Amino acid sequence: MILHQPLFERINEEVRAGRAVALCAVVKTRGSTPQAPGALMLVDHAMAAVGTLGGGCVEAEVRKQAFELLQAREAKLLTFQLDHDFGWDDGLICGGGMDIAVMPIADATASRQFEEAVARMGAGHDVTVELQVDQQGERVAYQVRVEREPTLLIAGAGHVGAELARLCVGLEFRVVVVDDRPDFANAERLPPPIEPIVGDIEQTLRGYPIDLATYVVVVTRGHRHDEQALGAVIDSNARYLGMIGSRRKIKLIFDDLREAGATQEQLERVHAPIGLPIRAVTVPEIAVSIAAQLVEVRRADQAKVVIGPLPISEEES
Repeated sequence: MILHQPLFERINEEVRAGRAVALCAVVKTRGSTPQAPGALMLVDHAMAAVGTLGGGCVEAEVRKQAFELLQAREAKLLTFQLDHDFGWDDGLICGGGMDIAVMPIADATASRQFEEAVARMGAGHDVTVELQVDQQGERVAYQVRVEREPTLLIAGAGHVGAELARLCVGLEFRVVVVDDRPDFANAERLPPPIEPIVGDIEQTLRGYPIDLATYVVVVTRGHRHDEQALGAVIDSNARYLGMIGSRRKIKLIFDDLREAGATQEQLERVHAPIGLPIRAVTVPEIAVSIAAQLVEVRRADQAKVVIGPLPISEEES
């Protein structure tokens, strides 16, 4: 699943301003390609692009053809073979193939599904949008499943927490960092779009709206704070729970939480020691190991991102 709420917001802005746009979606790939199905790119009236299909020659050609289809108000499936003609990055040859659906969006009726998508994603839901295109003389539909914005909630704004926060902004997480020290949780150390929160860590976590799109990382400055933080979220439905620490420290904290009422099932959900086992030593390495584990969990057991081609009737088109 790919994060595209800002792109949908741009569609709505352009259409409200009376400017048509073309939405391009990777709907099928074969072999090695720079992007997976579900990647989206928007081409506007000036042929400027928002989003990416992988860069390079193929993206430039998609942009050109999408602009032409936009002018003609035609929706079409484009097929590309990434060979010597379409090396995707400075001549690098992937050798695969990509099918890209291109659909113009010119009025309120066509943009309604994107208005609804923005509202649903803002309320914490995943969404599915549909592109209708002409494929080999038939009108077909491709449904693209799009992920709501996931939240990374970091307990602790120390060295590891701050490094992880900066790293995960680029991984398309909404990043929130909680600490009770104003000199650590501030916009100078954690600049926007990171959201620092100053307050009691345990109380803040207990009051935070954690849901299935929330990833919680506990990296506070000590054993007691880690235990309080984990205890505040252990019974939540967070997608991910992880806590830093040695195996001895983790055992002590788990024993305390078990005595306080935590179940074995709840404790088994916690990734501790946190991060993938890459023998990380330095702070940046530890942050990378945690970020990699977040990505691993996020991408596991995903539903099929693109469904289609689906036949549609003339009345539906």
